[in-house]
Amino acid sequence: MSAISDIRRQYSRAGLDVADLTPEPFSLFEKWLQNAVDANLVDPTAMTIATVDETGQPSQRIVLLKDFSEKGFVFYTNTESKKASDLKQNAKISLHFPWHSLERQVKICGVALPLSSVEVAKYFMSRPKPSQLAAWASAQSRPVSSKQVLMEKFAQMKDKFSKGEVPLPSFWGGYLVVPHKIEFWQGGEDRLHDRFMYSKGSDGQWQTERLMP
Repeated sequence: MSAISDIRRQYSRAGLDVADLTPEPFSLFEKWLQNAVDANLVDPTAMTIATVDETGQPSQRIVLLKDFSEKGFVFYTNTESKKASDLKQNAKISLHFPWHSLERQVKICGVALPLSSVEVAKYFMSRPKPSQLAAWASAQSRPVSSKQVLMEKFAQMKDKFSKGEVPLPSFWGGYLVVPHKIEFWQGGEDRLHDRFMYSKGSDGQWQTERLMP
């Protein structure tokens, strides 16, 4: 293997300037997300989410963004998972979208608020049935002795709910991430990247500033 310290490339696809910014960050995020979709990126809605446990230890994992608006960003998960356990004791969260081939990143800092049971049920019922069954079969984040045990549990759920709709598990929910900071990063030549931070003031208005790369 060659020295990983020598792995580098120029970023030259595009730039980001003040004239490209929108009054609030959600319109720009929507534009960038659509660009990622149009570019046929693999999993354009994939985002890394970071939480912190009771000891202060950060933890990260990748989930899919399922909705967003000026209210915030939505994802769903098992409410007994590691991330949900972290959020119960510390609702602060960070999201990160790495659109590498577009030489773009978006970082979001905010708090995660539980969605209502009505919102959760509406989304759960829209999922493909195998995904619904997998939610029932998996005690997310808990140890399992083998893949076979998981597959047997999945088969049991498939048989149990073979007829009719799959009910919403009591341990399955979602979160609305309400942001107070959103950073847009566009790669630049010679590592002179363009970075703009949107920060929400106490008056609810968004201010922007350019950051050094």
